[in-house]
Amino acid sequence: MIIRVSELPDEGLSIDETAYAASPYADSAWRLDRLQLQVTRDGDEVDVIGQIRGTVPQTCGRCTESFTSPVTADVSLRFAPKPARVDNAELGRDDLDTDFYVDDQIDLDRLIETETTLALPMKPLCDPGCRGICLVCGANRNVTACPCPERAPDSRLAVLKTLTERKS
Repeated sequence: MIIRVSELPDEGLSIDETAYAASPYADSAWRLDRLQLQVTRDGDEVDVIGQIRGTVPQTCGRCTESFTSPVTADVSLRFAPKPARVDNAELGRDDLDTDFYVDDQIDLDRLIETETTLALPMKPLCDPGCRGICLVCGANRNVTACPCPERAPDSRLAVLKTLTERKS
């Protein structure tokens, strides 16, 4: 969905959809569940505020099993017209929340995909109590009881144990 900045009404544009006509994601396994955005114009600049909810397939960071996970992205962006090339420009703290648009158009699909991707967890877990994979035999410890003995702690880390004992 393309938003034309010059055609935005003075009162802004409210987007509240549960059914999006076409998926904004390049990966067809990703699903947009809810889109709530308020788009307002301030001169040449545009503010986009709201929330994106989707469902994304992921791989557990402990047991490597696939699962789907809900993702919620809170959006608070400011779009400005793309400036002509500027050399030696220094970005300020507020510039990190600013994106640029070209030819009077904001690509809402790109915004949705980018914000959803940024909201993904760095280490996704299928369950907070996931036991992971056995480091010896490679069995998924959530599925089977691993017969392998517990590994002894690394002797190089023994110094850290004495530090905690001294502290308490």
